[in-house]
Order: sequence, then structure tokens, then C-alpha cells
Amino acid sequence: MTHQFDLEDSAISNKRSLRKLERAITLSQGQFSLILVCCNCPSLRLRVVNRLPEFSSVQIQELTLHPSVNTLFTTILTAMEEPPPPALMVFGLESVVAIDQVLIATNLVRDEFRKQFPFPLVLCVNDEILQKLIRLAPDFRSWAANPIRFEIPNIQSLERAAVTA
Repeated sequence: MTHQFDLEDSAISNKRSLRKLERAITLSQGQFSLILVCCNCPSLRLRVVNRLPEFSSVQIQELTLHPSVNTLFTTILTAMEEPPPPALMVFGLESVVAIDQVLIATNLVRDEFRKQFPFPLVLCVNDEILQKLIRLAPDFRSWAANPIRFEIPNIQSLERAAVTA
């Protein structure tokens, strides 16, 4: 029974987070805004992205970072389409080899993001990258509200449900 409630709670919470993400993107149209999406499960992150069009009519350009990326700003600037997208969602920070240097550089050029990117920038991160962002790019991170979280049900609850089923 607990298993069912955990699944329902997670589904309700994730749907609420999806609406919050849509609202943040919609309200930031035409201006720079940093939106952090935190999700530790890559498959859940993919499901969220696939469901976003159900909640939002805003066209969101996606960018997956290559592990060899050295700077976030230049990578985004190079990948950006003309005209600038209504929103950009960036994936792959957790796979970047030189993530510490990338985040430090991001913090140093943070004002350029506002000057060059007149759209909401959604960074998809896991808890580890979020902690590094807080530690290594605090000024850049300060532009974002609290992260929008997407969660899978508690593993212990799923294990208990499997045992009792």
C-alpha cells in the first residue's frame, strides 16, 4: 500500500514540478533567466523533457554538452540558432570532464549570459552538479530560484513493496 502512495505522491509532485518549469519558462520569455532543474535519474529526466510540450507551447531548443566542453558560455553561443530560441535546455553537465573549470569560467563571465542570451536558460543537473554549481559558481547560481526537482519514489519503499507483494 505504501508503494502505491509513494508512486502517486511522486507522480503528483513531478506533475507540479513540470507545471512550475513551464510557468518559469513562459514568464521569462524575451529575457535572460536561469532555471535549474534537478533530477538524479536520467530516464526520469528524459520523460520530463518528453512531457514538457504537453504543458508548454514554448519551443525549447535542446543542447547536450560533449564531455570535452571547456566553457558553457561559448558552447551555448556557438550552438545557438538565429534568431535566438524562446528557451534553451542544456543537458550533460554531469558528463563534462573538466566540470570544475567550466563552472568557474561560467561564474567569471556570468554578465555575458544576460547580455547575449535573451531567453530562459534551463540547466538540467543532478545533486552532485548542483553542489558544485553552488560552490564554484555562486554568483551565477544566485540568479536562479530554488531548483525545480523531479524525484523517483524512495528506493526503500519500492523494495518493501516488492517484498510484501
